[in-house]
Amino acid sequence: MKEVAVPKYLIITEKPSAKRNFEKALGGANGHISNYDYELANLRGHVMTLKEPADQVPADLKAKYKSWKLQDLPWDLHDLAWKRTYIRAWNPRSKKSESTKSLVDELKTQAKRADALVIATDTDPSGEGDLLAWEAIDAIKWQGPVFRANFADESQKSIVKALNHLVAIESKDKHGAYQKGLTRNKWDFASMQLTRAATTLTKKEGYALVSRQGRLKSAMLLKIYQQLEAIKNYKKIPFFEYRFKDDQGNIYARPVEAKQESVPFRYPTKEALEQAESYPDHVNVQEDSISEKTTKPPKLLDLSSLSAILAKEDYKAKEVLSTYQKLYEAQLVSYPRTEDKTITPEQFHDMAPLVDDIAQLVGTDTSLLTHRQPRSSHVKEEGAHGANRPGTKVPTSLDTLSKYGPSAKRIYGVLAKNFLAMFAPDYRYRQIKGSIAEYPTFKTTLNVPISMGWKAVYQDQDNESDDSQTIKQLGKQAKPQVHEGQNPKPTAPTWKWLKTFLGKNNIGTGATRTSTYGELSSGKNAYIIDKKGKIDLTTDGKAVAIMAQGTWLAHPKTTKRVFDIFDQVGKFEMTADQALDSIVKTVAHDIPVMEANAQLLVGQLGKPKQTKKVPAKTKDKVTGQWRGEEISFTAEFSGHKFTPTEVAQLLQGETISFDARSKRGSNYHVSGKLAKQTYRKRSFVGFKPDFK
Repeated sequence: MKEVAVPKYLIITEKPSAKRNFEKALGGANGHISNYDYELANLRGHVMTLKEPADQVPADLKAKYKSWKLQDLPWDLHDLAWKRTYIRAWNPRSKKSESTKSLVDELKTQAKRADALVIATDTDPSGEGDLLAWEAIDAIKWQGPVFRANFADESQKSIVKALNHLVAIESKDKHGAYQKGLTRNKWDFASMQLTRAATTLTKKEGYALVSRQGRLKSAMLLKIYQQLEAIKNYKKIPFFEYRFKDDQGNIYARPVEAKQESVPFRYPTKEALEQAESYPDHVNVQEDSISEKTTKPPKLLDLSSLSAILAKEDYKAKEVLSTYQKLYEAQLVSYPRTEDKTITPEQFHDMAPLVDDIAQLVGTDTSLLTHRQPRSSHVKEEGAHGANRPGTKVPTSLDTLSKYGPSAKRIYGVLAKNFLAMFAPDYRYRQIKGSIAEYPTFKTTLNVPISMGWKAVYQDQDNESDDSQTIKQLGKQAKPQVHEGQNPKPTAPTWKWLKTFLGKNNIGTGATRTSTYGELSSGKNAYIIDKKGKIDLTTDGKAVAIMAQGTWLAHPKTTKRVFDIFDQVGKFEMTADQALDSIVKTVAHDIPVMEANAQLLVGQLGKPKQTKKVPAKTKDKVTGQWRGEEISFTAEFSGHKFTPTEVAQLLQGETISFDARSKRGSNYHVSGKLAKQTYRKRSFVGFKPDFK
């Protein structure tokens, strides 16, 4: 009987840490699973990137696509070839600039031993994992079969399950997740036109900065700026109204709608109030209703909500994201870049046996966790990675997490207690409603706790609601009192406030919000100043926000609409060209808006600071004949000024020796002579030391 050859698949993981997790799950970098032999390979995230715009077009268009001038914008996207190249980046370990070419070449060598490739990069909602995989596959010019392994996390169970249920990809043109990621990638690439336009206009007004514009960046910065302006322009408008206070301390007031502009019983002065209304010194309280109510556990946290909680403890968003990623790679927490708000029944049952161990680790009394069945509010059939939660590996102690980053212990503690809350009973309280008998429009409400339920497990720090009720009952009688209030002052911007705005408008995922916020609030060119979660803008941040006013790019609905478009591309309900038409229209609309915004910069920011140019220090030169030609060379070296005798010797081609002083201030002896040299492609003749 003829033996059937076993096919060999090359499994491509996203990064070295993912490859290590696959090795642990499968028992090695090579082996057999299902009906095929396998070999593991890894990328390092993106290994290819789109070339610069000028390198995407014919020679006669290069100047236009290199230009930042307004007359050269907008682009015709049909001019672009969408070519990719290797990524070159600085490696802090080797202290060298390194290219991804060597990694791609290694992948190509491995692929020669394979019958098929398996994409085992992250299965993320944006299609990013599929995009970066196909970039590498195209770079090695692979023409054979390709499969997709979809896994929820990097646990052994998920990896093995995914590799036993591979999905064949007919072609990348019919691979929806890739098409979605590719279209988003091109859209964002084309949006750099608005960064160029905004930067050009900003510099024209005298502000030297790169005005980075983007779907999420612009929306975030503009929202912060508008809130800061609202606070700056706020004018207090006092009002006076009557309220009643009973003998138990409860306050009775007439209800006012949240956005009600005109309130007839509020008066501009105390005198006007007292002249218009009067009440007896004592009135009676009546109970209108009493009922028992419940509150379910809060929803599972996304990464931006978790980051907002920790921001109040001065953990920066960038650090939280980095630490969370390391915890994920160690399988201690779940996948970070999820869009899911719930977990699947399978994920619930995987975690259920770990509940008591997690509770003991974070100091939660397990007797509080009596609700062990899936809640329909937290567990649903739909979803992939599931909402953020602890991982399938439970650490031996919280102290062991410190090696993953400064915020690791707090990340795990908050995430675990939020997750455990779903296993606790509902919070129960008694709601008592009362009013003034003689004037029933004056009302009060008491919420008296009966059973703390999940609140004994997790205090919803993201919500910051205070449900403690010191007053337990209504009084018998009440007295009138004059209440002085004012129009509400705009809320001071915080990271929590901003992520709530972004979530409400469906702008980005929790992880994307967190990474973008971290990018904007760190580094020497930061746009956001973050102090324990409280937000302000740098001058550069304000300038970028001013340029974004009225643009489509910064409008809250744009990102939502664009993401819907990307989804449609992924479902083949829209072509990529149709999708990219939205960025063409956005650029055409936004550049004239930015031109008008640029005129506002000086009025809103003040005149730009004039930086004094320090003239470059020029060194003395000497001139003479050397090797039959007249030359000019620097008359000193390392603090030593050449004597006339030394100059003559150097021109004769002789070697001279002298004492010099290094930049660090130490003395040393040096010998050398004149020689032709090159610096930054410029040739010159100068003293060349011989350190041998």
